[in-house]
Parts: sequence; structure tokens; C-alpha cells
Amino acid sequence: MKYSTIVIGDELLIGQVTDTNSGWMARHLTPLGWEPHEVRVVADDAQAITRAIDDAFAATDVVLMTGGLGPTKDDITKGTLCDYFGGTMVRDEATARNVEGIVARRHLKLNDYTRDQALVPSSCRVIQNQVGTAPIMWFERDGKVLVSMPGVPFETETMMEREVIPQLLKHFHSKEHIEFRNFVVMGIIESLLAMQLDGFERALPAGIHLAYLPQVGYIKLRLTGIADDAQWLSNQMEQGAEQLHAILGRHIVADHDATMAAIVGERLRERQLTLATAESCTGGNVAHVITEIAGSSDYFVGAVVSYATRVKEDVLHVDHEMIAQYGVVSEQVAEAMATGVAQALSTDCAIATTGVAGPSGGSEATPVGTVCMAAKCGDALVTQRKHYPGTRSRVIERATNDALMLLLDLLDSASAHRDGQA
Repeated sequence: MKYSTIVIGDELLIGQVTDTNSGWMARHLTPLGWEPHEVRVVADDAQAITRAIDDAFAATDVVLMTGGLGPTKDDITKGTLCDYFGGTMVRDEATARNVEGIVARRHLKLNDYTRDQALVPSSCRVIQNQVGTAPIMWFERDGKVLVSMPGVPFETETMMEREVIPQLLKHFHSKEHIEFRNFVVMGIIESLLAMQLDGFERALPAGIHLAYLPQVGYIKLRLTGIADDAQWLSNQMEQGAEQLHAILGRHIVADHDATMAAIVGERLRERQLTLATAESCTGGNVAHVITEIAGSSDYFVGAVVSYATRVKEDVLHVDHEMIAQYGVVSEQVAEAMATGVAQALSTDCAIATTGVAGPSGGSEATPVGTVCMAAKCGDALVTQRKHYPGTRSRVIERATNDALMLLLDLLDSASAHRDGQA
């Protein structure tokens, strides 16, 4: 099943706000066999919205629309949809009660603009928004469906999961079976990975294909299968997974879709190890992505953001003479930072970063984008020096992922060594 996405809002067109809803939809619908056909961003303009709907319905049977449902006069989506699908604007009592309940729970006073959120086109079926005041509207015409949702990502994501996706699957029921297998691959560039998997891909049976999903510093692979015979499909997918492992070996670090921080967390939890970070140029971002993972308190103890040199010396006990000899951006200092934070916070493992994220502050010996990092686990300690092009945020993002991968490789190497000895 193909679907189109229409994202409405002047603020999106001028870059004041970034659309995240369409990406979230794709990530959650694609595994269910729903293929995104097009994403179109349009202004808060009735003619532009109408043209976008016409084009979307010409290509797909389902249109998912977000935005333009606020209580202010510039939000014109409801009126435009009423004109498009027919009917009149009517007060929906269930929506009115829902709006009153939402406002009361937020300890706010109900005003006329918010009260008017209960006005909806008579041509739609309302799905009550359990986390916001803008109603979700389901329209049907000639076997095609348009679902209009609020632009607030939290509201759209919550209600897509709770109501919209289940109702779409029920409405557009298919007898085809769909299976996905996800793999996270590191330590190999995409072109070389494609060369190694060329024979595997050419041998895949009809209905099964492999997708490459490059991330920052690593690659995700998704094996997708669609068939009428569920048992045949399951067997083929299992064989495909086994073949990928045989070809790629330790390059596969996870058999499911996960971030690098989540994979590192899984390894630490499995081995009952604890972790701390000492960060300079990444400013706490390594700790941030780690603690985004639910349950990270099982293994993550804390962080020292040693941005100033004196914090490296006073808190992490990095030797002043070492900094003078090698420079604050050096593998030696990164190593000392990792050792220092592990001792200070009494952890089994540590990650440390020190560098020049830019856009200024570099030198001939240490240009902007240079990052030195270290990973420590027990007595084992590894370092590396990297240079990243791009913006400050890009340097921080790349360094964060590479630091995590450095620790992951250390953990897996230690495990492989123990298994070999056993």
C-alpha cells in the first residue's frame, strides 16, 4: 500500500520549524508494508492545499495530512477540507467534551478560540485526540482515505500509534504477509559492503530485497520480504539472516534496529558493566544519547564535562606536563581523561573525547574538526584520532557515534578473545 504525506504550514516552508512527522510516519509504516510515495510541504493556503490533495489522490489511495488545525485564524485546514469533501462545519459534542477535559487537566481556562476546536466538517469521522485539543479527522471518497492530524509531533505520534495506524490497517486489510529483519553493521564502508553482498542480493528470491540505510559512522541493513505463504517467507528470511551473518561476521553488531548508544547499553547490561564519560568538545552529548535510552541507569553512572583545561587537571587528574607536552587535543590526554573519570566515578568502563569542534579555535597541528577519543574497559584502553569535515554540530555528532563505536569494538573484541580462550 502506498500513501502520500501532506505537511501544512508557512513556518515549515520558511525553515522556522522542521517537519519531523513525515519521517516518523515512514519509520513506523514502512515495516507494516506501507510505502511512502511523496512528502509535500505546502503553505497555509486553500488553493495550495487543494492542489496537493488532488495530486496525492491521483497517485495513492491514502493521504496523511498534518498541520493547520490550531485555533488561530491562519490555521485554515479544517475549512479547506470542508470545502473539498463537502458538508458544513458543525459542533461535535464528543470533541467539545474532549477539549474541555484536556484544558481542565492542564489547569487552563477555556477561551472561545479553543472552544471552536470542536467545530468539524460534517463530512468527516472524528477520532478524538487524547493528548491535544485539535481533533483528528478521517475523510473518505471513492475508496480513498485522507486523515488530517495536528502538526504538533507529540500529538501526531501518539495518536498515530494509538488510533490512526490500527484503523488504517483494519480499513485496508491485505492477505500478504510481511517480514523484516534489521541489522546494524559497523567497521566497513557502504561501497565495500555492497561489493561483499552483491552475490547475496542477486540470489534473493522474488519478493525479498535488501535495503542499505547509512547512518552517521555505521550502516543499517533491512531485509524485507512480502509473500502470500507465511511459512515460506519465514524460512527464506531466516536463511537470509544466516547468510548475512556468514558473509559479514563481526561487522554485524546487532540483529535489530537500534542506535549505537542502545547497542552499547545492551552490551554493558549483558555483562553487568558500568560506564562513565569524560567529555570536552562533545559537551556532554555522549552522555545525552546514552541517557536517552530507557533503563540506562542500569549501567550509566555519570559524566564529567571537562570543557576547561583546569577541569581536566583538577577533576580528572590529567597531568599538567602531559598537556604541555602533547596538547590538550591528543590521544594521550583522551586516555588520561578516560582513566580519570573511571576512577572518579568508580566505573568499569569509560569514554573520553577532546577536540576542536569549530568553527574557530583550530591550528595547523590541530585543525578544526580534530577529535581525539578513548575507550576504556577494565585494563583495556584504546584511543583514536579523527578529523571530521562540516559544521560544529556535525563534528559533535560524528565524534559521539565514533566514541561509542570505539567502546563497542573494545567490548566485542574482549568478548571474542574470552570465547577464543574458552
